[in-house]
Amino acid sequence: MQGVELIHHYFPGLTGEQRTRFGELGRLYAAWNERVNLISRKDMVHLYERHVLHSLGIAKVHAFAPGSRVVDVGTGGGFPGIPLAILFPGSRFHCIDGIGKKIAAVQGVIAALGLGNATAAQVRSEEHRERYDAIVSRAVTTLPEFIKATRHLVPKGQGRLLYLKGGDLVDELRPVRLPVRVIELRDFFREEFFATKKVVEVGL
Repeated sequence: MQGVELIHHYFPGLTGEQRTRFGELGRLYAAWNERVNLISRKDMVHLYERHVLHSLGIAKVHAFAPGSRVVDVGTGGGFPGIPLAILFPGSRFHCIDGIGKKIAAVQGVIAALGLGNATAAQVRSEEHRERYDAIVSRAVTTLPEFIKATRHLVPKGQGRLLYLKGGDLVDELRPVRLPVRVIELRDFFREEFFATKKVVEVGL
């Protein structure tokens, strides 16, 4: 099973609008990828498994409450922010990245989907000064470095980080002096790609 059917399989309760939006992602990313290198060419065939479903792994760990404000740091092509915005229409997602052409593509995808609860801007996390309820990201650096660069984006003691990572995290987690929970995505998704993939939840 591949393509949007993967999303329908693991998230059977989608509305018609959500199904339509997830279905549009394949066409939109194929078009944008011709102009901006968002995803490696050979990886485009795995868009729904390795990018969309991977992003939605966060939803298996945490459901964003209506009204929540979430920032996707180092969004790249809009992952995990755009899939999560489709799944949680009552929450607001702001996708940030330091690379302008990638943000232009993310803005284009958001506009084409009519995704009113998602926005995107070119800014580095260290320079961003808005406050959010949660931070999401697909591993852009080691966890301690990422926390240092983003912790100011949520109120101390009230925010959370949901970080998509892979591999052995023992050494990486050792210096983290915050509440940490590691959830294996293989417990939710049976595809081999998820065998070593995890969501790291950190209380900030």
